[in-house]
Amino acid sequence: MARTSVLIVDDDRSLADVVSYNLGQAGYDVRMAHDGRDGLEQARRWKPDLVILDLMLPEIDGQEVCRRLRADSALGDVLILMLTAKAEETDQVVGFSLGADDYVTKPFSVKVLVERIKALQRRGREPTAETRDEVASQEITVDRRSHTATAGGEPLTLTRTEFRLLDTLIRQPGRVFRRGELIDFALGEDTVVLERTIDVHIRALRKKLGEHAALVETVRGVGYRFRDPSSGSRQE
Repeated sequence: MARTSVLIVDDDRSLADVVSYNLGQAGYDVRMAHDGRDGLEQARRWKPDLVILDLMLPEIDGQEVCRRLRADSALGDVLILMLTAKAEETDQVVGFSLGADDYVTKPFSVKVLVERIKALQRRGREPTAETRDEVASQEITVDRRSHTATAGGEPLTLTRTEFRLLDTLIRQPGRVFRRGELIDFALGEDTVVLERTIDVHIRALRKKLGEHAALVETVRGVGYRFRDPSSGSRQE
């Protein structure tokens, strides 16, 4: 079985060496880059399963690297874990809005980092309770087999988290999901993030849904739901 490939993009060479060594001991295939430009080039050439990305990088900063990775159709399935000293709440919200799958702040425990990576991998593999591969409602379709979604027949370019959010909501139209539930269902129970992070992902999802954005309704003070076509519910 092929080993999981990990690209570490961090200009702190001693830290990158420590992380690389420990991931190698855990069975991962690891490569390193020490600036944003080289990180992008290696990611495009190597197509790793996971990118561990610092934000404060020379040449091209980590936010821009994340943005370009998410815009590259050939790297649509790559997991991105931001590893940075920028620990403010706003920094984390921005990181997730750019498409990061997880966010770990420095200083950190290498053992905890390895467990976070394993949790990310489990989230990518585990099916949810709903067994149907494809569902459709009100001109929105979601297909788990091909990991694709459409709106009005047009393909949607969604991040992994946006896809899981839409998939979760559309399968139970009319049900109100609290933010904490959406973190568990769409991001995984192992994830530790701010509840308002879900709001960022929902805004990004609505933007991509375009004229169908109103189908994802806000229930004020509670959470979100996908509009039930039989009830004619409205955003509250």
